Amino acid sequence: MKATAEKLEKNEVMLEIEVDADRFSKAVNNAAKKVARQVNIPGFRKGKAPKVIVERYVGKDALHQEAVEEIFPKAFQDAIEETGISPIGQPDVESLDAEEGKPLVIKLKVAVKPEVKLGEYKGFDIEKQSVEVTDDDVQKELENMQNRHAQLITIEDGELQDGDTAMIDFNGSIDGEEFEGGQAENYSLVIGSGTFIPGFEEQLVGMKPEEEKDVKVSFPEDYHAEEMAGKEALFKTKLNSIKRKELAPLDDEFAKDVSEFDTIEELKADVLNKLKEEKERMANSTVSRDVVDKAVENAEVEIPKAMVDQRIDEMVQNMESRLQSQGLGLEQYLQYTNSSMEEFKEKMRDDAEKEVRRELVLEEIAKVEDVNVSDDEVDAEIAMMAPQFQQEPEQLKLTLESIGNLNVIKEDILKRKVMDHLTEQANIIEKNEAE
Repeated sequence: MKATAEKLEKNEVMLEIEVDADRFSKAVNNAAKKVARQVNIPGFRKGKAPKVIVERYVGKDALHQEAVEEIFPKAFQDAIEETGISPIGQPDVESLDAEEGKPLVIKLKVAVKPEVKLGEYKGFDIEKQSVEVTDDDVQKELENMQNRHAQLITIEDGELQDGDTAMIDFNGSIDGEEFEGGQAENYSLVIGSGTFIPGFEEQLVGMKPEEEKDVKVSFPEDYHAEEMAGKEALFKTKLNSIKRKELAPLDDEFAKDVSEFDTIEELKADVLNKLKEEKERMANSTVSRDVVDKAVENAEVEIPKAMVDQRIDEMVQNMESRLQSQGLGLEQYLQYTNSSMEEFKEKMRDDAEKEVRRELVLEEIAKVEDVNVSDDEVDAEIAMMAPQFQQEPEQLKLTLESIGNLNVIKEDILKRKVMDHLTEQANIIEKNEAE
């Protein structure tokens, strides 16, 4: 097999693939046998009709098309490797010369990854925020822990306050007509959470258990259900009970209950260290982002629309997976946000283009700086991922290979290595928060 690639305009190449005549003839014979098994040809049992009869029955072009479909996947992959191009999307067939006894010649117009012209990409002056953790930071985190481990107690005698959990019955109506989803019994609502329509929760503050109240609110103008957008609604509401958080005191007993430490001072020291580590991680992440942003800003690259569209599709798939994990479908989400799929994708376009540009620049820097990923590094990454997927590393590797995602792991490692490489060569300037 022979393959040549001629560069065209706008990140396209004309790829010409020439397949040996013998290989093409063999594929045509295979096609004839396959068709003979699939169609009823008068005078012959299925699979028994000779090639000449099959060709006469279905036509020479049909057999040639079947043969091309058999040959093409491997021939295309071999041509990619031989010419060294990096295709994106599906190729367009420009011409097909198929005649038995002669080589099969296929000409394809292929969109390829664009060339990246790097500008200055290393040795930048980058500011890094100094890591400072105050006593207030530690106290806030301890209070968060207090809230996470608080017990809800029922308030028998008292008024509903902001932050309380109200157990309510409600029945909503618009112009005297009940609407779907507007009724519930013993519904748990945290006051101040903003879960309900604006103005609803605030009107419940001050109510006592068993008290009833008519709550009047207006649906937002941009409400996802168009038939209710902007309309006034009446909710007949009954407060069944009040639950309030009971916070444990921040003492040694609290430390023993929520951690492996015996004293509150030990817990405070641990919280301090973890906050420092987290702030340091965030500061380093910001530095890496700023280094790459400068390198990308200085580079020149024309992003093909096909690459952006492909990235948008990936982003949509990821969004759909996240929504499904929350029990929500993409169609429902689009209804809630009152947007179409086209509008949803278009909102992602800028971010998708930035991601593609960033990855192309990092790939080019990896080539120039000779940054590579070893098999051992891939195996180590998979070993770290394995517990999350509850699989042995070897099994997870086979799974990733079977779905074609092993290369994704390698690409992620490569990007991190390039980012680390650029960060190491940057001139980091420490900056205090007050500056």
